[in-house]
Amino acid sequence: MTDHLIEPRALDAALCDAREAMTAYDNALEWLQRPDAARKGPLATEVWAFDSTLTHILLVDHRWRGWVPPGGKVDPGETPREAARRELFEETGVRAELLGTPAAATVRSYHPDWPATMGVSYLAVLDRRTPLAPEQGQPAAWRRLDEPWQGWFPEDRLRMRRCAAWLARRA
Repeated sequence: MTDHLIEPRALDAALCDAREAMTAYDNALEWLQRPDAARKGPLATEVWAFDSTLTHILLVDHRWRGWVPPGGKVDPGETPREAARRELFEETGVRAELLGTPAAATVRSYHPDWPATMGVSYLAVLDRRTPLAPEQGQPAAWRRLDEPWQGWFPEDRLRMRRCAAWLARRA
């Protein structure tokens, strides 16, 4: 994988969102503040879209990562938040406003042969009856938070459950 230059606007937005996130894992803030961070792209983004009861999460069945939140790479000219909204729509057909506080900032590898990537996880609360129009070959479905699913990042289910509990306390 080649180096991807992260545009200053995207890097600044990622740093701001990482600071405001409910939690940061894997030294995400330190990663963003390194002098060479702009050369360590790409940035990644995803959406933790919960249903209104906060018992289900919208996931996509990625061809080799299993069940994961809708998300992907931040494209040139986008901030991570803008990319998250775009990816949610592209992968599920759902347009949604994202909550102001991001869920998490992480640094991890999305493929065994790729270097670590910094990502921001955003939040949305949706009506589970909203029609889904997933990408071809990548089904989307609501999965219960209290039941396991096969996914690339097994720790995410616990992180998502904690986030749902935080949202419930705020309601």
